[in-house]
Amino acid sequence: KPTFVPYLKVMIKKATFLVSNTDLSKCPKPDRAEIAFIGRSNVGKSSLINMLTGVKELAKTSQKPGKTQLVNHFTVDDRWYLVDLPGYGFAKVSKDKKVKWEKMISNYLTTRTNLCGVFVLIDSRLEPQTIDLEFLNWCGEEDVPFVVAFTKADKQSKTQTDKNVKSFLNKLVEIFGDTPDYFVTSAEKGQGKDEVLQYLAELVSEFESQRTN
Repeated sequence: KPTFVPYLKVMIKKATFLVSNTDLSKCPKPDRAEIAFIGRSNVGKSSLINMLTGVKELAKTSQKPGKTQLVNHFTVDDRWYLVDLPGYGFAKVSKDKKVKWEKMISNYLTTRTNLCGVFVLIDSRLEPQTIDLEFLNWCGEEDVPFVVAFTKADKQSKTQTDKNVKSFLNKLVEIFGDTPDYFVTSAEKGQGKDEVLQYLAELVSEFESQRTN
């Protein structure tokens, strides 16, 4: 893996909404690095994306009524794609719709050739949730390259956050045998922003170097 040398602090200079769709064949050409964000409904995904990009209403652009179940592409610095995926475990949809959505998401995660990382968001306020563990286990089985981002770390004491994070990581060790890469974040306080941006930059840099070799 190439070492990414940061120029001062990694910053996103420009992020713009590109397209929403359910038809994977209509996604942008897989000609550049792509990094997706997914998590349970109400995990704070939009807030985290907006915090990382520095664009206050960016993720909400794709969250007009009827658009919450689409694959949403954003262009970052005219260099890579950030993808906002709908929240899993959303109870207020019909069973038929849920099956179609799950198929669309699994197809996207397993067939998108330029997908170099998936941030799976976990609410740091909660004890380990079965639905999150099952999703991460599926990612492992399907070789989906994931990293865990704990959200809403500012919503309780640091002691409680640390306790919940440790409990969740222990569950992942039971599944995978080791601890995956992870970040503890707060969209409100900006916690974890520099570390996540650095990681994103490394993923993009690694993807580009592999494409040129």
